[in-house]
Amino acid sequence: MTSGQGENQPGGPYGPPPQSWNAPPPPAPGHQYPGYGPAPSAQAGYGPGVPQAMERPLTVRAGLGAFIGWIVLNVVAQVVTLLNWQTIIDWTFANAGLEQEADAELARQTAEAGALIGTVVGFVFIAVYGLFVWFAWRGHNWARIVLWVLAGLGIVSGLVGVAVGSPLPFLDALGVFQLLLLVAAVVLLALKPSSEWYRFRGWQRATGQG
Repeated sequence: MTSGQGENQPGGPYGPPPQSWNAPPPPAPGHQYPGYGPAPSAQAGYGPGVPQAMERPLTVRAGLGAFIGWIVLNVVAQVVTLLNWQTIIDWTFANAGLEQEADAELARQTAEAGALIGTVVGFVFIAVYGLFVWFAWRGHNWARIVLWVLAGLGIVSGLVGVAVGSPLPFLDALGVFQLLLLVAAVVLLALKPSSEWYRFRGWQRATGQG
């Protein structure tokens, strides 16, 4: 009978079930391939707040080289001063404008003492400059600031020296070159690449990498 045939059909009176009901389950996820660990953490030169890694820029090398040039010329000036000591003392005494003998003798003694003290202070100043140049070469920003202060004092005294002059034209020429070197050193160390490098070196020391 027709009703019997309908009852024997698979899936009952509503026909066969959809094919998707009998689909096999999806395969289990396979093992992850080795070598793919978590993302690496931020390293030097990457990430927020981390300065970009960089070598010592030309502005730093040239600026500190200008300071070294100033030191060399200052040593030469001190040696020339010692070799022409009496000439410089006589010139200083002659420009004092004193006529009375007592005042003249006192002025000569004062000039000799002042020149001697100035020479000693000059050599000490050279050593101090060299020390701060070494620290600035290593990337210490505080040394760069100290060099700026010393250079500012040197520029002021250099302008006074050029205005007053000296009995030796060679010393006058050295004074002009020293003044130009100090100005160049200050400008070069103040440029953006120099500041970025000193910032990077400070970050390295703060994180134990420098």
